[in-house]
Amino acid sequence: MTTTTTWQNPPAWRRQQILRDTRTVAMVGASPNPARASNFVATYLLASTGFEVYFVNPNASEILGRPVYPSLAELPVVPDLVDVFRRPEDLPGVLDEVLGLDPHPRTFWLQFGLFDAGLATRAEAAGVEVVMDRCLKVEHARFAGGLHLAGFNTGVITSRRRD
Repeated sequence: MTTTTTWQNPPAWRRQQILRDTRTVAMVGASPNPARASNFVATYLLASTGFEVYFVNPNASEILGRPVYPSLAELPVVPDLVDVFRRPEDLPGVLDEVLGLDPHPRTFWLQFGLFDAGLATRAEAAGVEVVMDRCLKVEHARFAGGLHLAGFNTGVITSRRRD
C-alpha cells in the first residue's frame, strides 16, 4: 500500500511564532487601490503591528504615502517575511525572486486562495518556511486578540456572553 502525504500549513502555534519573530514584511502585489484586499491588509499592518512594511509592485510608485519598489531585489533590506498578493500563475516567479535574495527571507506567505504544494516543497527545500491560503492580517489579529468574526480587530477580548 502506498501512502501519499500532502503538504500542510504549520500549526497555529508555529504561525504565531513566525509572526512574533518577524520584523520586516514585503508585500508583493500590494495595490494603491483602497478597494483591494492588499490595501486593507497594508493599512492594518502599518497601523496595528510593529512590522517594517515594504511594498512591491512594478506598476505603482506610492502606496499609503510610502514608496513602492518594482521587485524584491530592489528593497533596501531582505525581508523576514514575503506576503504575496498575486495570481496563482505568477507564484513560481515570485518564489524565484525570493530564492534569489541572499540571504533568503525566512517565510513565504501566500494570501487567501493561494495554495501550491509543489511550490511549498520547493521553498522548504531551500530553507524557506511556507504558509499558504492564510491572511497575514487575520492571523496577526487572531494572535493579538480581539478578532471580530468579520475579520476586524475589535480591541476587546472577553469570554463574557452578551445578554
